[in-house]
Amino acid sequence: MAKSFPIFGELIKSDAINPDELIDLFLNGTADGICIVNMENCFIRVNEMYTKIFGYTEEELTGRKFNEMNKSALVEEVFKAVKQGEFFHDLVTHCYHKDGSRLDIAVSFSPLRNTAGEIIAIIGTYRDITKHLNIERDLKRTRELYRLITDNTTDMIKLYSKDKEVIYASPSHKKGVGIGPEELIGQDVYSIIMPEDREPFDQVYEALINTGEPQLFQAKMRTSDNGFIDVETTISPVYNEKGEFESFVTVGRDISDRIKNDDALRNLDRLSIIGQLAAGVAHEIRNPLTSLKGFSKLLKSTRDIQKQEDYLSIIMNELDRIDMIVNEFMSLAKPQAIQFERESLHDILESTVNILHPQALLHNVEIINCFKTDDIHLLGSRHQLKQVFVNFLKNAIESMPHGGQVHIHVEKMADNRVLICFTDEGIGIDNQLMGYLGTPFYTTKDKGIGLGLTVSNKIIQEHNGTMKIESELGNGTTITVELVYV
Repeated sequence: MAKSFPIFGELIKSDAINPDELIDLFLNGTADGICIVNMENCFIRVNEMYTKIFGYTEEELTGRKFNEMNKSALVEEVFKAVKQGEFFHDLVTHCYHKDGSRLDIAVSFSPLRNTAGEIIAIIGTYRDITKHLNIERDLKRTRELYRLITDNTTDMIKLYSKDKEVIYASPSHKKGVGIGPEELIGQDVYSIIMPEDREPFDQVYEALINTGEPQLFQAKMRTSDNGFIDVETTISPVYNEKGEFESFVTVGRDISDRIKNDDALRNLDRLSIIGQLAAGVAHEIRNPLTSLKGFSKLLKSTRDIQKQEDYLSIIMNELDRIDMIVNEFMSLAKPQAIQFERESLHDILESTVNILHPQALLHNVEIINCFKTDDIHLLGSRHQLKQVFVNFLKNAIESMPHGGQVHIHVEKMADNRVLICFTDEGIGIDNQLMGYLGTPFYTTKDKGIGLGLTVSNKIIQEHNGTMKIESELGNGTTITVELVYV
């Protein structure tokens, strides 16, 4: 049953429509909270939405002073102005719910006039914008957090357009490469990295587009002094609201020091190998030297031309053998620039076996090559792969103190991958120790330095390969390597 107020009789006069019912329909049909306050600042009417916003019933509000519910000096000033005929739209203010919670409210105040044009009340229209403003505040906090992260992180963050041009660059670039972010904006990715990294980047970018998954990319990034630093970068896609690829973000980290440390570890491991192989190489060279010494004396004592030719032939063969042994040994010892080239896997393995042959003889070990395929070519570093295979064979030889056989098995797999297995008949490894293998400076040997498997695994990963070790105490060990062939 609609309540009747004398005020509304003055607003609408019609025989066909009940004014109070019409006011009820209007007030309860709007999405905003509405209150009507008389000239003494007392509530005379509120709609249902107003009660939902503030939690009070109409009975609790009717007749109460407006100032009791809205203690604000601003509202008092506004009411004075509205009573003089002014309008106020979308004032953003704070009000309180009945339960004490604070609300963000957009409110408009306007004067209500009778048919004579006299101001007889004030209408307040309320809209609860708490949720909307909370979203804005959260968004602002998030943006501020992102700004703090990008402004203070040491990682170099860039946002690229779909055309591979820099849209945003973090301030950390100034410290990282000596180039300010404003100088990077507008540059394309190819002007930032070195020429030799352009093709690898295109491959990574294509994988990013096809898979939609973040990609890891290592490249050399230009610096302000025309130099470069080694950077490891994570590249992630950015999609628009339609799910379309729109841009991509890169987060790069300077790994120059890490690469130098990796190189130092590899050199340390290589020097350790050389020291341990030196005795075997010396033993292997001593045999042909003994032959050279004997046949030199025979050559000196005979005048038979045929015998001299035979002796010289034997001497030359022994010299060639010494030359081969020394060259293989020196190729392992000499530091080499890391450069990936097309290499023969069989040649690398045979060269490795030649290096380890003296060591194998000393331990009464036979190395058997089981190549079931034609020659296979890899894209990689010959010297690094040789260092890896030397590590595996040396470990296999040392695991067989009473001699035995080491089998090298090579087999082509699907997806242009080749499987290389090194299997020995050694003492094997306890299961409890398997988890520690590959940990830097952890070793089960008396004279080891614990870098062999660590360095080997790192090199294999850089060749896009994998390494797996299987062993059983008393039944030998198998190291399996998978590499990509071309």
